[in-house]
Amino acid sequence: MNTGIRGVRRTSAVLVTASAMLAGGALTTTAHAAAPPKPSIVAKGGFAMNNGTGKSLFTKAADTRRSTGSTTKIMTARVVLGQRNLNLNSKVTVQKAYSDYIVRNSASSARLIVGDKVTVRQLLYGLMLPSGCDAAYALADKFGKGSSRAARVKNFIGQMNSTAKNLNLKNTHFDSFDGIGNGSNYSTPRDLTKLASNALKYSQFRSVVKTKSTKQKVTTKSGGYRYMSWSNTNNLLGSYRGAIGVKTGSGPEAKYCLVFAATRNGKTVVGTVLTSSSVNNRTADAKKILDYGFKVA
Repeated sequence: MNTGIRGVRRTSAVLVTASAMLAGGALTTTAHAAAPPKPSIVAKGGFAMNNGTGKSLFTKAADTRRSTGSTTKIMTARVVLGQRNLNLNSKVTVQKAYSDYIVRNSASSARLIVGDKVTVRQLLYGLMLPSGCDAAYALADKFGKGSSRAARVKNFIGQMNSTAKNLNLKNTHFDSFDGIGNGSNYSTPRDLTKLASNALKYSQFRSVVKTKSTKQKVTTKSGGYRYMSWSNTNNLLGSYRGAIGVKTGSGPEAKYCLVFAATRNGKTVVGTVLTSSSVNNRTADAKKILDYGFKVA
């Protein structure tokens, strides 16, 4: 009888030990799976976060101020979308000043034609897809306040900075509506990511930045119509599963930048790379960060 009890105890001890080993192995495996190696990126600065929780997922010089190039236009769009009683179907007549500005600065363009009437919604597509500085100028002229174009543009840039302050973007300042700055146009990977996260709360922003290409019917000066075709400069769209935006940027000082977002399995990762060395490298940097972000989100 005693032998039987001892046998049962031994068997139980073996089972308990085996269970503990299995549990320990599972815990060890989980711990290893939760800590993939942090990716190495070419960009001088980078940041990513879980859009739902705000948890930081990746940082590299995340709070170092850098030139932002056309990622500035995220704020241009955000200021427009934050206007009271915004009518996206309101029409804007394209002015010669907008096309002159493009020529003078050799700037990226939505190829707006003087005299055409385009809606605010169409200007947002022209702003964010081909990165039209003419569309940015038109929006600043439309939504800035003042009796002259210069005054309206100045006021609009003021609205951009006020919005940055309201969003607690402590390392961000704008001196232009499009990123063609005068030495005081800067932000950080963390701030631009927070800005993009906020802008993505607007359904119209989400619709625009996830669009690969669009054909828009605009009214001509003579009352007829023409079609404007715009393609998105963000080549993450269509090349990275779940990509939903957001905006490219480049410039002599900014080099190559990308604010990006993607959704997989119910999680959205938003991030930024600043001062990468080429279009291909900024895209590769973003993909590395997204892959990593989804593993640790």
